[in-house]
Amino acid sequence: MEGPTSREPETVLETDRLLLRPWRVSEAAVQREMWAERDPRVPPHRRIDPQGRPTIEDIEGWIRGQSRSGSLALLAAERKGSGDVVGYCGLIANTHGQDDEPELAYELLRRAWGQGYATEAARAVLGWAHESGYRRLWATVRAWNVASLGVLAKLGFAETGRVERDEAHGDLLFLAKRL
Repeated sequence: MEGPTSREPETVLETDRLLLRPWRVSEAAVQREMWAERDPRVPPHRRIDPQGRPTIEDIEGWIRGQSRSGSLALLAAERKGSGDVVGYCGLIANTHGQDDEPELAYELLRRAWGQGYATEAARAVLGWAHESGYRRLWATVRAWNVASLGVLAKLGFAETGRVERDEAHGDLLFLAKRL
């Protein structure tokens, strides 16, 4: 069986202030900085472990293994003009429900908080999701993450009433949005 004769174009989304595009291996340190900055209430598998993992080398491997096209991807959020990457935004497979209803995911470096980048990037990703044929998106967020809940409210996500109780890390709320 023959493979495709041409590659799909890379996914690149543009907003007024951001380019959302595939990660570059040279940006692994940015991802590791996000891991290091995470709130201590974030579950341990999403923080740097006592052995220092993930390392920059681990993250470089993850970036090399990512698809550079398609409708499921976490895209680097690069500020136009300066070219610095301040976080990511994209769609991931929904491990909590329907396969054809992905989850919106975003995270920013602390120095980029409070400037509207998460909302701006997520709006672009919502458009991309709609163009990709998705009719509903999910988002999960810890109840203590008031800033993220605010972003999701601005985007029109509504709480579904589903909650995974977690005394150690904070309850996980499930939100959804019809596109």
